[in-house]
Formats: sequence, C-alpha cells, structure tokens
Amino acid sequence: MQLKDRVAIVTGAGQGIGAAVAAAYAREGAKVAVIDLNLDAAQRVAADIVERGGDAIGVACDVSNREQVEAMAGEVEKRWGRIDILVNNAGITRTAMLNKMTGEQWQQVLNVHLNGAFNCLQAVVGGMIERRYGRILYVTSAAGVLGTIGQINYSAAKAGILGMTKSTAKELARYNITANAIAPGAATPMTETIRTDDRFKEKYLDRIPLGRWAEPEEITPVFVFFASDASSYVTGQVLAADGGMTIN
Repeated sequence: MQLKDRVAIVTGAGQGIGAAVAAAYAREGAKVAVIDLNLDAAQRVAADIVERGGDAIGVACDVSNREQVEAMAGEVEKRWGRIDILVNNAGITRTAMLNKMTGEQWQQVLNVHLNGAFNCLQAVVGGMIERRYGRILYVTSAAGVLGTIGQINYSAAKAGILGMTKSTAKELARYNITANAIAPGAATPMTETIRTDDRFKEKYLDRIPLGRWAEPEEITPVFVFFASDASSYVTGQVLAADGGMTIN
C-alpha cells in the first residue's frame, strides 16, 4: 500500500474525480477526509469507503469560507492526529460569454478555486512544516493552459492554480513538502454538457488524440503517485492526464 497510514483531505470529493481519488487513497491505505459542500454526498462516499474496509469520514465544508475550512481541518486533526496530504479539488463553473458575465459569476468561481485552495493550504501547512512532511496536490485544467470560450472565470482561476502550485513548491521545498498540479481530462460532472451535448462533444473529442473521454478511475493513479513517496523528488510540476489534448 503506497499511502499506508497517511491522512488525506480531498475537497470536492462528493462526486466525480474527487470521489474516485478518495476511494483510491483509501485502497492504498490512507485515512481519508471526504470534503464536500454537500454533506449527504460526502457521507455517502465515506460510507462506501468504510464498507469496503477503509477508514474515512465525510465532512461538509464551503472551502471559500475560511472559518469553515479551519473547523474542517481541526476536525480531521482531532480524529487522526495530523494531515499528510491535501488535494485541492473543489470547483464550480458559472458559464457565460465574457461580455455577459456578471461580477458575481466571476467572483464565485475565483472564490472557490483560488480562495478555497489558499484557505485549505493555510489550514494544513503549519502542521506539515512542523512535521517536515507533506503532499499538496492542486487540480487545474486544460482551460487554465489553453483558455476556453464562455468560461473566462474558470480559465483564469485554473491558470492561477498553476502559479499557486509553483509558488507553494518553491516556498515549502525546504520543509520536505512537495506541491504538484494535475490537469485531468473531461471526466467530471462539470463537463457533462461538453461530453453529452451534440453542439460540443464532437468538436471537443477531435481535440483529444486518444479520441475518447476519460473515466475518473483513469485519472486517480496520477493522484496516488503525487501523494506517495514515489514522487518524493518531484515538485512544482503540472501533469496533464487529458488524453493528449494539451500536447504542445
């Protein structure tokens, strides 16, 4: 087991990639805090992990709310004594063409993706520094690398995550804490329209050299790698598990 006895927080884990990552971590021996805005969803994922022999709890948290994040991290530390791994996966979309996007739509997306990731980072990093060990994982997107139409807020947020990843890696390397980012392919509920709407799906698939959509379980091995000791000398990197879409 690559993550035996590690303690992991996975945000946005009530469904999609987050849920798959939480389950994969549990299979590798980690104790997993399944974090989601939707408590029922978080608890369902956690219950499934426990039913399969793992150790997990489901916790409701709005990552854009600093007080809720601090309370969540405190609950995890109280239960398991420390936090070794943080996966900043929580995200939302508020789609609109840039000339029609409201200030609220812009701010909502940045609040969750950027403020949320920063809130979670600050909530766990003190203990990691003290123990001189940690794995920070950020989730970005091809949208943050290539841009996209109708989601300038999402693209800006995901591009910001790239800068956060590199800065986190540079600041925390001295404490044996690594930080890396993963840009997964379209395998989440947020990309459901792209994958199912005839107006978008063929055009989008044409951009993927492998010619098919990703399944969440195809992405999780990358998350396990970056959370494990196998990646102990890898930091500040961005790995695109996107079927080749972002090949330069």
